[in-house]
Amino acid sequence: MPKGVIWTHHIIMSAQLNSLRALNGDAEPPASIEQFIEHVRTRGMHARQLPAAPLMHATGMTVAMGAMVSGGCVITLPTATKFDAAELWREASRHGATSITIVGDAFAKPMLAALEEAKEPYKLDSVQSIVSSGVVWSTPVKQGLVKHIQQVLLLDSLGSTEAPACGATITTKDGDVTETLDFRVGPECRVFDEDDNEIEPGSGKIGFMARSGFIPIGYYKDEAKTRETFKTIGGVRYAIPGDLCHVEADGRLVLLGRRSSCINTGGEKVFAEEVEETLKAHPAVDDANVFGVPDEKWGQAVIAVIATRPGVGADEAELRAFVHERLAGYKTPKRIFTRPDLERHPNGKPNYERMRTYALGELERSA
Repeated sequence: MPKGVIWTHHIIMSAQLNSLRALNGDAEPPASIEQFIEHVRTRGMHARQLPAAPLMHATGMTVAMGAMVSGGCVITLPTATKFDAAELWREASRHGATSITIVGDAFAKPMLAALEEAKEPYKLDSVQSIVSSGVVWSTPVKQGLVKHIQQVLLLDSLGSTEAPACGATITTKDGDVTETLDFRVGPECRVFDEDDNEIEPGSGKIGFMARSGFIPIGYYKDEAKTRETFKTIGGVRYAIPGDLCHVEADGRLVLLGRRSSCINTGGEKVFAEEVEETLKAHPAVDDANVFGVPDEKWGQAVIAVIATRPGVGADEAELRAFVHERLAGYKTPKRIFTRPDLERHPNGKPNYERMRTYALGELERSA
């Protein structure tokens, strides 16, 4: 089920219009439909947005609304029940999509594979940008995409349904990474500790990233979760969804991961995302989920479940050695199990509970 974040129409439209003001030199938005039509004609903006992610996902919804607010259109895929990367490229070619929105590697990897397996190249000269938000979009996959679509800008956005547009980077065919929405503290971004004290830049302390400004009013029928996530600190209301980070001396944020995915093993903190990305760097690994399970000795043991690339096998001992060469020993998974598929949610997010249940069953059988 969706997590049920409640936005008002007024806050959503204010956020959309604020973005348009930034694109239009802080000009006020049109006051009537007639002014709006004239504005679109004058600017010549006719965005054709293809949201590959489900429209119930905040990423898909907001980019679709943004396209319409700017006078463009939304392209939807004919197959609604399952993502088909080849279908996405066919529809992008047929309709002249200018922007495509995805959710990390769960979409980007099959998209890259479809480009590499195509017998004839797709007509993708209209595609100006591919935007991702919500989960990790790995560098090798980005590099593969820009080789096939050389004019495209890949925008990797940090945000969540509760706290959108906290930061982003752009990758080009030249390998440049240009900061757009900067990963640093600013007027609408702060970092607080467990006691709501602001983290001093350069202190080395871990804190929670907080977003103010245009944020939702809470969770649907969940007052406890609303109080935990949406706090007023120093007279300012913030969304604090649980993203942990350090703050460098210059105010730059170094992201560590979500509190909910942090594993405490023998008193050491392990962020699942770091181990997952290390595993996915192995040539045999197509996808990976990492989580903690109860352990008598360590409190929690780091466990991984992976899916391998088609026709490629993976040896557990080799994978553990691969991780151990690149990360601290306590971050190396105690066990690594292989499945054909990790059964991610339709929006591309990991299904950690299902994979944890699977791993616990495998551990019990091998005991």
